[in-house]
Amino acid sequence: MNHSQAVTMSNKKGFIAALDQSGGSTPKALAAYGIGNDAYSDEKTMFELVHQMRTRVIKSPAFNSDKILAAILFEKTMDGKIDGRYTADYLWQEKGIVPILKVDKGLAPVDEGVQMLKPMPGLDALLKRAVERNIFGTKMRSVIKEYNEKGIEKIVAQQFEIGKIILKAGLIPILEPEVDIHSQDREHSEALLKKHILEHLENLEKGQIMLKLSIPVVDDFYTELIAHPKVMRVVALSGGYSRKDANEKLARNHGLIASFSRALLEGLSAKQTDEEFDTMLNDTISSIYNASIT
Repeated sequence: MNHSQAVTMSNKKGFIAALDQSGGSTPKALAAYGIGNDAYSDEKTMFELVHQMRTRVIKSPAFNSDKILAAILFEKTMDGKIDGRYTADYLWQEKGIVPILKVDKGLAPVDEGVQMLKPMPGLDALLKRAVERNIFGTKMRSVIKEYNEKGIEKIVAQQFEIGKIILKAGLIPILEPEVDIHSQDREHSEALLKKHILEHLENLEKGQIMLKLSIPVVDDFYTELIAHPKVMRVVALSGGYSRKDANEKLARNHGLIASFSRALLEGLSAKQTDEEFDTMLNDTISSIYNASIT
């Protein structure tokens, strides 16, 4: 683990930029950016276009370590280069931003009210490559769709089980058991989720983890997790809220910081001039930062 990066993630004010749209979400991200599916005819071209979009974001003067702690990358972005350097090296060496890698392979179908992580047969090899690419940590997302005691217990157990593998590889895992914001029993799900997370933290023998959670129904509900000695940071996903709504809700949760994806890119367009693009991104970053430092 890079000590300077660990200090940044533990102590510095700011938020995490999520630039990790994968195969399933990439077409939507490109469409929102103004690039329709008529602009590409195969997956290779699609990923080249999204890498160009992410490169534009990362190279923008607005995207810097004054307000951004880290950036979550998709596997192909990690393997891609910016100005001749692997993305993680460019982020840390040029921008002072900690590189994190999305490692999950998507969601399994809903069962017992949750969507578990799909099997990850190549995880060991991916983690080895991540270490070689100077990645600091990882992220993996599963989803709680409704209140179900067995399902929530299983989803937390799976996250911690894989998290321990990631810790052994020398990386810091971000566990992301998202609670769907459209769930009618969110508050009950969040209460049970916190209970199981705290139980697993007590059994975590070595290292620290990070958590990425939905902004809770009850303000400051995750205070115990934020203060826990085995938790490096607790970050929040926007979960489908507009940037305005996500920022307002986040600001009411002290110590919880953003890790927004769609809300971060909201309003950016391929048709914007560099000046327009940088101004929009700067305003967005400032608003998310201000909501993250309450």
